[in-house]
Amino acid sequence: MAKATAKKEVSMEEALWKSADKLRGSVEPSEYKHVVLSLFFLKFASDKFEIQRAKIAEKYGEKHVDRIPFYTQDNVFYLPAESRWSFIMDNAKQDDIALKIDTALFTIEKTNPVLKGALPDNYYSRLQIDTTKLASLLDEINKIDTSKDVENDIIGRVYEYFLSKFAIAEGKGKGEFYTPKSIVNLIAELIEPYDGTLYDPCCGSGGMFVQSMKFIEAHHGNKKKVSVYGQEYTNTTYKLAKMNLAIRGISANLGEQAANTFSNDQHKDLKADYIMANPPFNQKDWRADNELLDDPRWNGYDVPPTSNANYGWILNIVSKLSQNGVAGFLLANGALSDDGTELKIRTQLIENDIVEAIIILPRNLFYTTDISVTLWVLNKNKKARTVEQNGEQKNYRDRTGQVLFMDLRQMGQPYEKKYVELVQEERDKVTSTYHVWQTTDYDSKYENVPEFCYSADKSEIAEKGYTLVPSRYIEFVNRDENIDFDTKMKGLQAELTELLKEEEKSKADLLGVFKELGYEIKL
Repeated sequence: MAKATAKKEVSMEEALWKSADKLRGSVEPSEYKHVVLSLFFLKFASDKFEIQRAKIAEKYGEKHVDRIPFYTQDNVFYLPAESRWSFIMDNAKQDDIALKIDTALFTIEKTNPVLKGALPDNYYSRLQIDTTKLASLLDEINKIDTSKDVENDIIGRVYEYFLSKFAIAEGKGKGEFYTPKSIVNLIAELIEPYDGTLYDPCCGSGGMFVQSMKFIEAHHGNKKKVSVYGQEYTNTTYKLAKMNLAIRGISANLGEQAANTFSNDQHKDLKADYIMANPPFNQKDWRADNELLDDPRWNGYDVPPTSNANYGWILNIVSKLSQNGVAGFLLANGALSDDGTELKIRTQLIENDIVEAIIILPRNLFYTTDISVTLWVLNKNKKARTVEQNGEQKNYRDRTGQVLFMDLRQMGQPYEKKYVELVQEERDKVTSTYHVWQTTDYDSKYENVPEFCYSADKSEIAEKGYTLVPSRYIEFVNRDENIDFDTKMKGLQAELTELLKEEEKSKADLLGVFKELGYEIKL
């Protein structure tokens, strides 16, 4: 008797990708996420609207179902009839469906001021998508039950999945980076943004804000105590961020429009308690030679060179920190040891006692680059003090003149072929080490660990020429003895298995082509 083969369950993201991939030819793959996410937003908003409408009718009667305040008070968008998903699906096969979708999105935005600037304008009509393909995509989205998405996280999930699929397929992300959730979580767990002002100068689709709010919820904090500010350069991504945050009920000031943070700073006077960021790595030609020479954000530091924006981002972040502000952000490793102007700025940062921790991350965390990157933690107040965080007192020791170095390159669990992620257990090890180092538990609990962490003082850093490369401080013993061969072999085994599957598929495809031509090849 033949053995039944278990059918692999297709994820919602995968199903949407396959459906969007049918648009190939009329839409670039890099546009898929924008096409799908706006439609998905329409479905999501409509489903929430219908649930709320039924509740209002039951509680107050049918005559009150079109009173907008009854929707906004529960963070639900009011949808006029022509904006509802049922109307879109009733007309999905019509030749003017693209125009109807554009009208629906325009009407929703006009009716709900919180969505101003969030939804695409005349987008589907301009794309001129084949009606049959668009209808097929609508059918796929229609199958999704958004009521099961209790965390309202689908927009972010789909965005990340599509961006990663495009990055894998094309070998690059066309300048777009999203930060893996495990790294965003690590940053949030390190800087603990419980209350105050949170800022991201290059916020992308808003992932840093979303995960920060989840961190607060997980630790029973109060999201209403956090004010969110951000800025994004790319217009389509700016709209996604506004959409992403609106769905989750996160109120944020992202500026009046998409804009370059350096040339058009939309939060000039902002002083943030927490900053989280993943700036573009090694951004070239970010300013002209004669531009931004006297920008107040440099504030006594040398002007960052035009050849690389890394230190421009660092100084922008430093200028935005409040008196007790703390920042966690990512940069390419080169920023740790660059010479010239970068060395002068780095020396000043260390002498001004702003650098708190430097953490080297594993390779292959990002879909769009395989390089190892650095997580910087800056802190404007490293003096001894007692702070109340989320209802508990935290006693900080005096850390002036000290920097914590950490190396996580031996961490990371493999997934999806060659990529790795930092799992909760690994993040807990990092954050507990950092927080013990920060606090009065230091004397009894902290110790330098070879190949993992080292606490250096300013004089030692000065002796080494103000380099911030962790391996210059952390002790390294015989690395071979510390390699987890079982984990490494499992990762290689998974990668080899995938390669062999791809080879078999290519072989089958080639034999199929010959067979169609009337030639059969026997192996």
